[in-house]
This record gives sequence, C-alpha cells and structure tokens, in this order.
Amino acid sequence: MPKTGNRKAISRRDKGVTNINITCYDDLITVAKQQPEPQRLLFVFAKTELPEDCSQEEIKRFNAGEGGAITPVMCVDKALDELSDFKALFNESQQMGAEWQMVLVAAMSGRGGIMPTPEEADQPLQMMVESIKGGTIASFLAFDREGIPVHFE
Repeated sequence: MPKTGNRKAISRRDKGVTNINITCYDDLITVAKQQPEPQRLLFVFAKTELPEDCSQEEIKRFNAGEGGAITPVMCVDKALDELSDFKALFNESQQMGAEWQMVLVAAMSGRGGIMPTPEEADQPLQMMVESIKGGTIASFLAFDREGIPVHFE
C-alpha cells in the first residue's frame, strides 16, 4: 500500500555506489547525472484502483487511502537532457490527458559513453509496465503527483 507525504530517503545500493539517498525527484535527476554512463529514465504513470473481485474490507481500506491495484495508464522514456524539474514532467503528463496518481521510475544505463536510444528503451519499458501490472514494484522508485517519494508497505 502506498504512503506519501513525507520526505524519508529512499536508499539504493548499486554497483560502484555504496548508498544513494533520494528524498525527492530532483535527487533522482542529480544522482542519474552523476553516474559514470549516460542514463535514460523510464517512467510509468499509474493509478490505483480496486479489482472487480474485491472484498468489503478491501473497499473500506481503499476508501481510506490504502491498498488497491497499481494500474499503468501511460509510459515514456526520457534522456536526462530532456528532463528538468518535476513540475515540467507533471505538466507534460497533463497534456497527455490520462489521470494518474503516481509515477514509477527506473534507469537504463548506457554503455561506452553512449546513451540508450528510445528504440532500445522500448522493451525494458514494456517489461516495466508488465512488472507493475503483475504487482512487482520493489525495484522501482515511485513519486506522487508532487514529486514526493511513495513508500510501499
């Protein structure tokens, strides 16, 4: 179940980096720019909804802001030079017309100093969408509509 509203750091351990603390979207961009290889970020915008076969208890929890299934509504990949702040990403997403509650993010690393192309990002982005549909979200960062990290319990 997602929790938002605090700025608790999200920590990740990656190859060559002992600890990465991300407390907001801007931290994500900063960390991505510090990586030794160019990064392409993968974004899946999603909403939470109740499955058709939900119980009364699940409905009650959902109405209280807990639980529900995370459903992808749109996705995009972006090179770092196409990104600025969260407000710009939010505004661009609004132009697409799909309602969303959170955005899940993954990074795709380049090789030999060459950024992955949008075509190379297609399959990983679709795999990310399918992973989210299947409920496997632990490997992604998530942010709410204000750019604050979302924590799942």
